[in-house]
Amino acid sequence: PGWLLSPAACPYLSSILHRNQRRVFGLLERPALPPNLTVPFVTYKLFLHGKSGVGKTALVASLAGTPVPPVHHETLGIEVTTVYWPAKACASGRPVMFQLQFWD
Repeated sequence: PGWLLSPAACPYLSSILHRNQRRVFGLLERPALPPNLTVPFVTYKLFLHGKSGVGKTALVASLAGTPVPPVHHETLGIEVTTVYWPAKACASGRPVMFQLQFWD
């Protein structure tokens, strides 16, 4: 559980952080890791659906490390936000990079 705080996780976290803030990646971008730290990327598409004004966009913004909109405005169409998160699998003990695509 404390792998993200260990020195072994530093290269993975530094690939997704810039000045201690989460980097924003586009749909075709991904974190650049050194060649000796190649890890599998596991992609999940998470579709957020619900009533208007309940905080779906604010939730995605806070998970992505971007500013939460101060006022409510209705999302037109679909906004896709990509978040990368490193983890270490308990079964194999190898690091994995999760690519979470939030479809809001």
